[in-house]
Amino acid sequence: MARDFPEDKYGFRLRPEMRSFGEIIVHVMSGNVYAAKAGRGERANWDELDAKNYPTKAAIVAAFEKSIADSTAVLKASPESYQKSLDPWLSVLEHSAEHYGLLVAYYRANGLVPPASRPKSK
Repeated sequence: MARDFPEDKYGFRLRPEMRSFGEIIVHVMSGNVYAAKAGRGERANWDELDAKNYPTKAAIVAAFEKSIADSTAVLKASPESYQKSLDPWLSVLEHSAEHYGLLVAYYRANGLVPPASRPKSK
């Protein structure tokens, strides 16, 4: 969704007091960063990344993809760590799923079909 959503709509908010689409992606990225740190055994808090540090769609997408790659690398490098405890992975996964539903609303409010709802090619 981060790659797919139109750049000119990254600042869209469902309501003025809510996060923009881009800010939600940065918020979800904060969870990925937290999970990677905790998965490496580092002392980690869920520190909110500042969306102002990612002023464009390209910056957000690049950082988000890096956060996914970092988390994936941690999982692959030490599978025993999540065998001991699924936290933080489950909490981050659940949290991301909540925001997925919110992002679907952003798509629909803009007359767009979310990627997972598009017809599959055969």
